[in-house]
Amino acid sequence: MSRNNILLYIALFAIIAGQAQVSKAHRLFKKGDFIKAAELYEKALSKTRTQHVLEQLANCYYNTYQYDQGVETLKALVSGDFTNPEGTFDARYNFMYYQFLSATGDYEKAIDQLVAYKQKLGQPVPDVAASKEMVETIRLKKADFEVEKANFNSAAADYAAVQKKDLVYFSSDREGGTSSKEYKWTHRPFLDLYAITVDAKSKGVGEATALKSINSALHEGAVCFSNDGNTMYISRSNLVNGKRIFNDEDKNQVQLYVSKKTGDNWSEPKKLSFCSDDYNYQHPALSKDERTLFYSSDAEGSLGSYDIYSVSLDENGSFGSPKNLGAVVNTPEREQYPYVSEEGHLFFASNGHLGLGLLDIFVARLEDGDYTTPINLGAPINSRYDDISLSYSSTENGFFSSNRDSGNDDIFSFKQIGEIFTREYVNLFEIKDSINGVPVPNATVKLINDEGEVVYENTLDEEGQFTANLIPGEYTLEIESVGFGATTQKITIDTVNNDKHDIPVRKLFDANQIAQDDTEESKKIIADLLKDQRDPKISSADGKLYFDIPYIYFDFDRWEIRADSKILLDNLIVKLKDYPSLKIRINSHTDNRGTDRYNQVLSEKRAQSSRDYLVKTGGLDANRISFKGYGESKPLITCEEECSKEQHQKNRRSEFQLVEY
Repeated sequence: MSRNNILLYIALFAIIAGQAQVSKAHRLFKKGDFIKAAELYEKALSKTRTQHVLEQLANCYYNTYQYDQGVETLKALVSGDFTNPEGTFDARYNFMYYQFLSATGDYEKAIDQLVAYKQKLGQPVPDVAASKEMVETIRLKKADFEVEKANFNSAAADYAAVQKKDLVYFSSDREGGTSSKEYKWTHRPFLDLYAITVDAKSKGVGEATALKSINSALHEGAVCFSNDGNTMYISRSNLVNGKRIFNDEDKNQVQLYVSKKTGDNWSEPKKLSFCSDDYNYQHPALSKDERTLFYSSDAEGSLGSYDIYSVSLDENGSFGSPKNLGAVVNTPEREQYPYVSEEGHLFFASNGHLGLGLLDIFVARLEDGDYTTPINLGAPINSRYDDISLSYSSTENGFFSSNRDSGNDDIFSFKQIGEIFTREYVNLFEIKDSINGVPVPNATVKLINDEGEVVYENTLDEEGQFTANLIPGEYTLEIESVGFGATTQKITIDTVNNDKHDIPVRKLFDANQIAQDDTEESKKIIADLLKDQRDPKISSADGKLYFDIPYIYFDFDRWEIRADSKILLDNLIVKLKDYPSLKIRINSHTDNRGTDRYNQVLSEKRAQSSRDYLVKTGGLDANRISFKGYGESKPLITCEEECSKEQHQKNRRSEFQLVEY
């Protein structure tokens, strides 16, 4: 047999093997076994890199939360990196790519894919610049919540926690549930309902127990309760007498059921009258007057894949006709997990309103019987991943669920610490000489709100600029600088983003910037610092002195000081107390992901956060510590093309420069 024939046989064998893998993958995909299907599609790609295989693999990654792999697959799909094109790919892959890019933090490219998606469907196309600015505003939003992972999570998926008195009810696919069968989608058990006793701080006490009288061989998901806790509405797989009910498309849908509690026992759940076998009805939420039930459904007439609906409920327990909440709340995409507050405000999860990643949690305020434009709750409630199922257990405490840490849903507790319905706007201030308009160097500024609270305080650098996120209202700006004396000005903050304020100050007399004198005293201080081997040590770069501190890490898109960074800053506090004549400036830098404006504001917030920790926790004099955010303007590494993760990490840094000693 000739060499050419051998090569031909090898090629044919590879094609046949690839086709066999694809056929088996298709069968697994149809059964909902996306994990195993993905493994086969991955193997098949090296032999049959077709458009259809890429599409199916992207679907598998989407359904199994493998975002990094999904980005690479969809990048290949939208760029045409495949053989045997089968025509233009469906617009939903642009939307999927938008979500994956958001989940990996590449928001600018994500918005471009959202625009492509809308264009293909002939829907109104969002303004690119305005959309990117809105996402940046959400990312820079001051945190209104503190969150903590609940102590009763398992290694499996746990979500949809609702507290009633001293019990928290939730859904989980942990081992030991009612069903012995494996759910093909997750390769774990079916979801069951559990309850656990909690203390006054919502910490779990003892072990969670399954609700055996409610749980079936299939799924039991999100629930809600009447005010007295004796009526439970349940998301549950469609069952009659223990048997699954299928629709005309051979699908077993999720339906809404109700169960009544007598003593310690729950009755057999009964399906609600308005549910149709043809559609899904899930995630119930009861209004506080118990006259309206909210839920999510893909019923006929929905604007998107899932919409929020409401249905009236009379005192006898009879339901009216379901009502779609309309286009203010619902989008052409997915709205789920409603919750209604005491005031009637509607919280829900959506991937159709602009957000930080996949599903984000929003709130629509109830005003005069109508819902206003939904507000994104921002971090730390929302992340780049799925954030769902928020509910309050008191006026400021509650639970939500997220798969941000492991891909599995986990339950988080929260405490509300801010006002949700206020909004901050980015403002730029420039302190200038009133005669010639030149920036006033090294000015000390203090911005005070109308309640007398200092919202910003810093010693500026030679550029005389600072940015601050501010709630609209009246503020007082106090300014002091050598040669200009002290001045106070009233500032009005409007509902305008990126509003620029030129602040003129009058010079008292000519004064030259005095450089650091190399006095005998300063030389002795530097000599002592060089001998001092305690961390942080000092080092020099470009003729300047710095404290040699490893990276101060921040969570993605955040500026709060993490526990691992507090240790490093605590060491610096000790050093600064031992050398009371030292003054430092914190220079904060970001990588180049995001717009210039966003990175500038983020770097300033991170620098200020470090300064505030040194002052408020360490007890250091604020006049000894100034800060400056440089955004992405001064990278350590300039990448020829796209930076690697390691290069991005090196460019994200905070420097602690000695400016006076």
